[in-house]
Amino acid sequence: MSKPTLYRKEESSSYVQEISQMIKRKYPWEREYIQAVDELLFSLSPLFDQEPFYQDERILERIVEPERIVIFRVPWRDDIGTIQVNTGYRIGFNSALGPYKGGLRFHASVTLSILKFLGFEQVFKNALTGLSLGGGKGAAISIPVANPISKSKISVRAL
Repeated sequence: MSKPTLYRKEESSSYVQEISQMIKRKYPWEREYIQAVDELLFSLSPLFDQEPFYQDERILERIVEPERIVIFRVPWRDDIGTIQVNTGYRIGFNSALGPYKGGLRFHASVTLSILKFLGFEQVFKNALTGLSLGGGKGAAISIPVANPISKSKISVRAL
């Protein structure tokens, strides 16, 4: 049995290259997101080259960017009575199969780029399970209260 050959970026179609460049131009600061998009595009490039349907219907343009991003405040009172205000996010990618589904993340290191990367991958994770769900991800930036185990029940409920 022969070893499968890897598909190199320079061998991919102009359509895949175009979409990759579009994302890099729009979001140059979002490294994690760009990496996730490029990995998918270039690994599936042979499929996109063989099937004109993907380009004709602009499938990649519809998949690689979120349908919606909501950024909001999360005010809560900590154990000593001080009001804390954190940033929350909810990203929804491609609801073609159904409503957005994805987890929540509470951590100080959360960025929009990481959430877009996770939400993008959630689309394919959900699709491969056969569930009629789109991909989504949510988060609240916790400063520095990322670990709910170290908090009281009141603080955890407030979050």
